[in-house]
Amino acid sequence: MEELVQKLCVWIEDKVTEAKAKGIVFGLSGGIDSAVVAALSIRIFPQNTLAIIMPCHSLEADINDALGFINKFNIPYKIIDLSKVYDLFLHLLNNEKGENIKLAEANIKPRLRMTNLYYFANKLNYIVVGTGNKSELMIGYFTKYGDGGTDILPLGNLVKTQVRELAEYLDIPKEIINKPPSAGLWKGQTDEEEIGISYEQLDKYLRTGKLNNKIIEKEIQDKIAKSAHKRITPAIPFF
Repeated sequence: MEELVQKLCVWIEDKVTEAKAKGIVFGLSGGIDSAVVAALSIRIFPQNTLAIIMPCHSLEADINDALGFINKFNIPYKIIDLSKVYDLFLHLLNNEKGENIKLAEANIKPRLRMTNLYYFANKLNYIVVGTGNKSELMIGYFTKYGDGGTDILPLGNLVKTQVRELAEYLDIPKEIINKPPSAGLWKGQTDEEEIGISYEQLDKYLRTGKLNNKIIEKEIQDKIAKSAHKRITPAIPFF
């Protein structure tokens, strides 16, 4: 596990150097993925790491988990509450109703966070470090140009179970490791419930290419195919 940590740290540092940047900035949600990214980042750039907590009608418990983590690892941070900006934006959109309105409104939150992160990245000459893992990236469980709008994704080749193992090694607080993963899109939302597949099933399929359940295999394959556009740069015609 230490070898993996060292490889990730070298890779992150190389990417910052290639960009001729001075450091890194990322969103800290109080969840396991962002905590792992933070723990790696502070090892590399103890003076030039910035964690930004961006509540947007978020649970108080998540904010407290993020602050507790920051205190433990002594990470420079800012809190930018986006709730009022989000509410104003919805008001400007007239709160129209429709079949997909809940998800459309929820996806505004990660896009506001992305805008905020790039403001500080531009201001400080930092790069934006994303917190997505392979399990979520492969099935498109992220917001395009939201939490998917980053410069690098150091956890992008690790499935969720590997991220948990890494979190244990990095001494991430148990309350962060053990709580149900959530994108915090709305109250009571959890990743596995929204995905409709457990991380254990998803990770097994991604690592072996098969499951004992053909229905879930097909569902994962469909999610991978449907979300392919989210993992590439915008299509350009060549004719």
